[in-house]
Amino acid sequence: MISQYFKQGLFGRDLLGSIVVFLVALPLCMGIAIASGMPPAAGLITGIVGGIIVGAVAGSPLQVSGPAAGLAVLVFELVREHGVMALGPVVLLAGLIQIAAGLCRVGVWFRMCSPAVVAGMLSGIGVLIVASQLHVLMDALPKARGLENFAALPGALIDAVQGNAGSMTALGIGVATIAIMLGWEKLRPATLRFVPGALLAVVSLTAIVQFGGLPVKTVDVPSNLLATISMPTLSSLSSLLEPSLLIAALTFAFIASAETLLSAAAVDRMHDGVRTRYDRELTAQGIGNTICGLFGALPMTGVIVRSAANVQAGSATRMATIMHGSWLLVFALLLPWLMRMTPVACLAGILVYTGIKMVNFKQVTSLAQYGKGTAWIYVGTTVAIVATDLLAGVLIGFALSLFRLALHSSRLKVGLHHHDEPGTVSLRMEGSATFLRVPSVARTLESVPPNTRLQLQVDRLHHVDQACLELLREWSRNASARGCELIVDWQQLNLRVEGVRRAA
Repeated sequence: MISQYFKQGLFGRDLLGSIVVFLVALPLCMGIAIASGMPPAAGLITGIVGGIIVGAVAGSPLQVSGPAAGLAVLVFELVREHGVMALGPVVLLAGLIQIAAGLCRVGVWFRMCSPAVVAGMLSGIGVLIVASQLHVLMDALPKARGLENFAALPGALIDAVQGNAGSMTALGIGVATIAIMLGWEKLRPATLRFVPGALLAVVSLTAIVQFGGLPVKTVDVPSNLLATISMPTLSSLSSLLEPSLLIAALTFAFIASAETLLSAAAVDRMHDGVRTRYDRELTAQGIGNTICGLFGALPMTGVIVRSAANVQAGSATRMATIMHGSWLLVFALLLPWLMRMTPVACLAGILVYTGIKMVNFKQVTSLAQYGKGTAWIYVGTTVAIVATDLLAGVLIGFALSLFRLALHSSRLKVGLHHHDEPGTVSLRMEGSATFLRVPSVARTLESVPPNTRLQLQVDRLHHVDQACLELLREWSRNASARGCELIVDWQQLNLRVEGVRRAA
């Protein structure tokens, strides 16, 4: 087996792929940790665990796992409200929930999430990342909420202009980072297509900062990575009995699982190799998050940017993911002094660029092809996340999806048709009469002229719920006051309450 691996040239493909993914992952691991309010080492540990351990047992061989921008907002909120010590237990519990879900074979059910809600979730997260990292771009501290960050941005910019030279220098470094990444994406030659723009920006701007002695904040990476591991204590584990931390763990588990499995589905569309085993992938993510929780590191998901780089670099097996984690480990252990030279504003620029890419409002057009309601679900989810928080925004997105489903499942045609017999009108109802259609049925009944015998035709009525049934009964009771009468086979109508359709 091993000899075949080398003879078929798979090792060379995986080696190249692992180096490319390592170069993409290194700045992202540190930048996402800073955006999460955690030290860069926490992101590096998660990247190492995601590469070496999760990569070895993953159900999606070419997907790369590590710290995700999508969870940075949740981690920042958790650390701000409950402290750093709460992160390990919450991530640990989230991992155990994922393992249980994978073993119970519910992985495929996460694909049931509406694409509009997931796209809206990612866009909302992207907006929040941009809002917070624009402050870090100026070596300032971000606020707790997205709207607060936007409101405080003009003041932060004025302070940077009127303040010390370091803030303006940091802003210049951050803007230059974004400019280099944009320019490299448009102009890079085909022979250098595997060189990440983020790496080019970090290397060039770090060199400028170091040689120019520019007064900007740099990354704080410890000399001994292993010394940063913080195991949860019994007291911190007992804090999981708090309802807010239990909800946080469930939220982490759900968001991480949904993002992972949707990313895995996207990776499957990029190559013709082994398909994802969703339950195994979910269990592997749970193992990784359990270990990250024990180490006090960031939570992980399967991440599309690093996974896409892995596929595009020509990786063939899971060894590419494992080796990329090994490179992260070696670099963090042997060259921490090199990482300490990296400007924080440079990593913030990378995350601003990443956040803007996550928003992608062009999706509105593509989603609108499936109906305007789908596009509005995307917009509503995005706005709700920015205006409230991630969990509330996602729940609002799900509620909008269910409301749209309810509207579609309760399509009802209601119309009055004059009968041959004078003073008699037919009320035809076709479809499903649910509480959502009570207003339209009520308006139709109100339009019935006085002294009319109203014949209700239900042969094409599939279903009627209690709200519509009570409306018809109430109108029938009050009809005599207007000289009207409702003619209906109540027995046949009651059958429609049970959803039974009988030939007339």
